[in-house]
Amino acid sequence: MNKQYDAIIIGAGQAGPSLAARLTAEGQQVAIIERHLFGGTCVNTGCIPTKTLVASAKVANMAQRGEEYGVVLGDVTVDMKKVKARKDGVVAQSNKGVTGWMKNMDNLDVYEGHGKFIDNHSVTVNGKKLTAENIFIDVGARARVPDMSGLDNIEYLTNTTIMDVDYTLDHLIIIGGSYIGLEFAQMYRRFGSRVTVVEMADRLIPREDEDVSSTVQEILEHEGVVVELNAECISFKNSGDSITANLACAGQDRTVSGSHVLLAVGREPNTHDLGLENTDVTLNERGLINVDDFLKTDASNIWALGECNGQGAFTHTSYNDYEIVASQLFEDQPRRVSDRIPCYGLFIDPPLGRVGLTEQQVRASGKKALIGKMMMSRIGRAKERGETQGFMKVLIDVETEQILGANILGIGGDEIIHLFLDIMYAGQSYQIIKNAVHIHPTVAELIPTMLQDLSELD
Repeated sequence: MNKQYDAIIIGAGQAGPSLAARLTAEGQQVAIIERHLFGGTCVNTGCIPTKTLVASAKVANMAQRGEEYGVVLGDVTVDMKKVKARKDGVVAQSNKGVTGWMKNMDNLDVYEGHGKFIDNHSVTVNGKKLTAENIFIDVGARARVPDMSGLDNIEYLTNTTIMDVDYTLDHLIIIGGSYIGLEFAQMYRRFGSRVTVVEMADRLIPREDEDVSSTVQEILEHEGVVVELNAECISFKNSGDSITANLACAGQDRTVSGSHVLLAVGREPNTHDLGLENTDVTLNERGLINVDDFLKTDASNIWALGECNGQGAFTHTSYNDYEIVASQLFEDQPRRVSDRIPCYGLFIDPPLGRVGLTEQQVRASGKKALIGKMMMSRIGRAKERGETQGFMKVLIDVETEQILGANILGIGGDEIIHLFLDIMYAGQSYQIIKNAVHIHPTVAELIPTMLQDLSELD
């Protein structure tokens, strides 16, 4: 059976459903193909479930700290079955919302199965051949399983399979000291597990500035997370009721034993089984789809959106990918990937909000810049909340007075960072924020104060 469409979308992650809605609203007949769960990683195993678990961990931590605030609660315990049930309920609501939206959309046919290219214009799914003028790939990525000795002989968790855990983990060994690994580290430590984070580099989240890395490590270690850096060679073996991870190369003795292992060492795009070899679409060495500034592939009628294109592994960049593609098809002023200002968060507690260039990137650029930094311990709101860890930092271009980058590691940092982001998108001077009157007592009110005390970046 063959069926002709105006457009085919492979994958129903963050970008696919919104693109389907726009295409069908423009009168096009559209097919969307999803082989697993509607909503993709964010809805089912990423942002929504992890941040729901982070919220439960936050409540557990605050309950345990109750006496600091004059609130006596007695012994605090965590019921992991209820924690998981709450997470599952939030996820189910989001998943059902996306699924229902797709299956009830006019002019859209939903295929639940594995889509595979025959050529630039044709895809097979469930034994049917679908053909379209334009095809959009939104297949996302999965947890990377590294080639480590002994890994085949142990049971391990990924960010996906750990979502099924409804019991306390005695000692969780996390391989990978970056964003995913650190969120789970703090979360499970607050749930009552012993946690060890193993990182091959000489510091956590090495893409960030050193002061960010060291402060994040301090925050986690303060809560009892053990951090093992410079793990040059990692291997595993079963040791009775536990798993032993060797962290050094042959001839060296450096081990840690735990009850469970979580792999958090990056992601791999789901491009390996799409039949792309039957098209003009090309991949880079990491399996990511090569795209131009408008997200078009080397095949003129095929676009790639979301995590599979390597242009940003975030939900917000995936949604912006949809906006970029839609603007090309239906708007007079097409948007571009290069218009996007990098921004993201690390959702430990307190969180990190990041935008633009890091300090080390500004130094490497050779730009003449100003820098401002303020410790959260100076901020009244942080003192009142008893959450004084972290700092704020901003970098300013001397010639243009525009903000080059900023980070806020501290209470509300994931929200307050948008003060900088919006000014950066407007292309305006930092003086606008410096001269603004902010509400007291808030964290944001100290940003103008920080901007009044800038110094030259050495």
